[in-house]
Amino acid sequence: MRYCDFCVMPDSRPGIKFTTLNDGRLKCSACVNHENKQKIDYKARFKELEALCDKHRGRNGSNDYDCAIAVSGGKDSHFQVHIMKEKLGMNPVLFSVEDNFTMTQAGKSNLRNLSQEFGCHIISLKPNIKTQKALMLYTFKKYGKPTWYIDRLIYSYPFAMAAKFNTPLLIYGENVSYEYGGHDSAETPSAKDIFLNGVASDIDLSGVDIDPKDLQLFYDPASSNYIDSLEPIYLSYFIKWNSYSNYIFAKSRGFSDLKSEWDRTHTIEDFDQVDTIAYTVHAWMKYPKFGHATATDYASRLVRYGLLDRAKAIELVKERDHALDPRCVEDFCNFIGISKSEFWKIIESHYNLDIFAKNEFGEYKLKYEIG
Repeated sequence: MRYCDFCVMPDSRPGIKFTTLNDGRLKCSACVNHENKQKIDYKARFKELEALCDKHRGRNGSNDYDCAIAVSGGKDSHFQVHIMKEKLGMNPVLFSVEDNFTMTQAGKSNLRNLSQEFGCHIISLKPNIKTQKALMLYTFKKYGKPTWYIDRLIYSYPFAMAAKFNTPLLIYGENVSYEYGGHDSAETPSAKDIFLNGVASDIDLSGVDIDPKDLQLFYDPASSNYIDSLEPIYLSYFIKWNSYSNYIFAKSRGFSDLKSEWDRTHTIEDFDQVDTIAYTVHAWMKYPKFGHATATDYASRLVRYGLLDRAKAIELVKERDHALDPRCVEDFCNFIGISKSEFWKIIESHYNLDIFAKNEFGEYKLKYEIG
């Protein structure tokens, strides 16, 4: 297990690539991609985006929707709506998927603020809770992916709705593989391959008793007969993407963080994935499987953005990355209907013994020290 010498990301992150420089230092693909942004003509790319919008503008009549945006209500959603509606003059419809967990006060406020501040309709899916619970328990136990059902819908639902509303221009935020390291790391404006980024890739569901009739919006759009009619894009291709700058912008437009509500033990920030309590169990699950989690993710971003030095990032990762917040655990267990002891037993089954070892107290510790 090796670590990037420029940020704090380990090479155990799925799909990330490391380059050995002439001086022997290691540089991850996310840091390479971030550096390469300095060479991109974003003015020219924004003109490409303007031309794309002109192609779709008013396609359903002067007063109807002409594009769609996949949103959660978070900081990036605020920025995306600002760009598409206020900067480019489009008339978007917003599609959102709720995860049915207990909402934070910030989460309740932010989805409403998105509509009120920018004057947009939000069509939100509340998934079938019975199906969600069954699938979540199954994918948690077998794959260590507790929110896979929700994540799949976050991708597939906007595709389905964009087809129904004849708004083929569908906006997603960033290509997470390109921005942060992953399998689908080619820089491209098209989000047609969004299912390849590892978050919601196909998995075998044959071992769970689910009625196919309950999975109407739960599919791979690439296998449907209308995928070629859609034009999903990553906004991050056309605009120099910076999730912290998006947060600062969103705050200026009424976005609420968790600063006065909740200090999560496993994160180093209070503004990302703040909508519900239990959802970040999903993001933390990278820790037992790959030896890094949300603290590493954001520490690496902030180092790349020049907002945090690497020494401090290492300190924060060691302090926070492993420490899944007990409030998340409690809310997740209450929702799915399992005990905390069963929860941690499932977690234990997913520890990667190539990078973890048990100490004398029965605790799993990384074999490799970041430095």
